Amino acid sequence: MNPRPILVLLGICVLSASAFAADEKKSSPLTEQHRMELIRTFSSDLVYIRTQFPMGKVGLTIKDGKLSPNREELSKLLALWGPSVKPGDRAIITQFLLKNDRMHLEINGGPVKKTKWYQRIQVGAGGGVMTPGGTQNDPINNPRGSYVDLIFDRHIPDLTVEEVKQMLWPVFDFDSKSPLEAYLESVPPKVKEAIKAHHVLVGMNREMVIYAKGRPGKKIREKDGENEYEDWIYGEPPQDVDFIRVVGDEVIRVETMKVDGQKIVQTEKEIDLGGPAVATAAQKESKPVNAPTLRRPGEEAPGPPPTSGPSRPGPVPDPPPSQPPQFQVSERQSAAGQQQWLDARARSS
Repeated sequence: MNPRPILVLLGICVLSASAFAADEKKSSPLTEQHRMELIRTFSSDLVYIRTQFPMGKVGLTIKDGKLSPNREELSKLLALWGPSVKPGDRAIITQFLLKNDRMHLEINGGPVKKTKWYQRIQVGAGGGVMTPGGTQNDPINNPRGSYVDLIFDRHIPDLTVEEVKQMLWPVFDFDSKSPLEAYLESVPPKVKEAIKAHHVLVGMNREMVIYAKGRPGKKIREKDGENEYEDWIYGEPPQDVDFIRVVGDEVIRVETMKVDGQKIVQTEKEIDLGGPAVATAAQKESKPVNAPTLRRPGEEAPGPPPTSGPSRPGPVPDPPPSQPPQFQVSERQSAAGQQQWLDARARSS
C-alpha cells in the first residue's frame, strides 16, 4: 500500500481543522477574561505614535488592517485642524471602550472636551464666585487629543492583548523604549539608515534633519527672488561644516565643506516622502505681528462699508493739467534759432 495518499489526506485534514479553529475563534465573542485583560492593559497605557493624528472630531479608523482616512483626506484634515500628535511623540491612552463592533481608544484626553466633577464646584466669598477646579472655558481644558477606532465585522471577536497590539501597530508602538527608536520605526528604511549615520538626504523634512543632526547651531534666513529659504549650519572650522538648505518643510540642498577645502554639493532629490503637508512656522505669512496703528488699545477696526442699498458713484478726479509739447532740437538748430531771434530784434530797433 502506498503511504503517500494517506499523508496527503492527513495534511488536508490538519489544514482544514486549523482553518476551522481560526474561523471559530474569529466568530466567537470576546470572553470576560480577555475583556478584563484588555481593559487593564490599554487603560492609561503609554505608547509611542507611528503616524500623524489630526485634531478635531475626526480621528483614525483601522479595519481589516487598512488605515483610514487615506493620505489625501488626512492631509486636508491636518491642514485644516493641525496635528494632534506626530510620529515619535509619546501619548497616553486616556480612554479605552469596548462597544458593539469596535474598540475605541482616545489619546491625550480625546477630541471632545470633558468636564470633571470638581469643575462644577463654585465657592462664593465676599460677593464673588470662583471655581477652584478651573472653568470649562479655561484654555488648559481645550481638547487637543484624538482617537482611533479598531472596527470588526459584526462584533468584537475573542482576542488576546498581543493580537490587539499587532492590529494597532500601524498607529501605536508598544515596544519602543525611546522617542528616537519609535520614530525610526515609522520612516522608510533609507531614511532610517541615514538618521542612524547622522546623514542628511535631499528630500528630508525638518523633523528628520533634527533627528539626524540635532538642532542647528546657526540659522540664516535668506530670499532668492520670490522664494524664502533657511540655511541650517552644523559644525565650525577646523571641522567639516554642513549647510542644509530648507524651503518650507523640505531639504533642497546639502553642501559640505571639508577640512581640506573640498566642497561637496547635493541638489538631486534622494527620497520622496509623499506624506501629508503640514503648515510650519516657516510658512507663515510675512506680515508683522503687531502692525502700527492709530487706534487706541481695545478699539476695534472699522468694518467694511455696507454693500446694501443703491450705490452712489464717487467723484471723478480731474484730469492732470496738460503739458505743452516739448521738442528735442539739436545744438546747431538751437544756435541758428537764437541768431535769427537776435537779427530780428536788431532790425526792429
